[in-house]
Amino acid sequence: MRYDSAMATNVTLRSTEPGSGLTQHTGFLLARLGRAVTRQYRSLLTPIGLKPRQTTALLALREEGAMSQQALGAALDIDASNLVVLLNDLEGAGLIARRRDPEDRRRHLVEISTRGSKLICEVERASTQIEDEFFADLDDDERASLHDLLARVAQSIDVCVKDAGSGDDGGC
Repeated sequence: MRYDSAMATNVTLRSTEPGSGLTQHTGFLLARLGRAVTRQYRSLLTPIGLKPRQTTALLALREEGAMSQQALGAALDIDASNLVVLLNDLEGAGLIARRRDPEDRRRHLVEISTRGSKLICEVERASTQIEDEFFADLDDDERASLHDLLARVAQSIDVCVKDAGSGDDGGC
């Protein structure tokens, strides 16, 4: 799947002047931008057959390796009944495998399948194109600074964000 700029969702804000209505508060601006980039990701994921939460689960499994359903639910911040529905869909599509934990037969371990890993690689390639378009007005240093600042805010409010540069997951 190749990202096509025709898939892009324009973000229209009334004014970008400091102190003006819609952009006066950073949180509001972040919320608006979050919705816009989410629309772009949804347009990317729909033809692939994934939903954002499914993609997040596959990314977590690829990064962390096999884990218990309980640990995955905690990592995704999703309750057990919704997690089972999510995992059933992913397993039905051949994107994950569940098996009993040999050390504790009451627990299920979940791991990403080869097919799931390939699909995530496809999503990541297209995601790079989305980010390149979304952040086209920023140079590489500005993009890196923005990422670092947002990661710092996310960690300060206990949102799990991995620091790709250091390998430190901030306790996530």
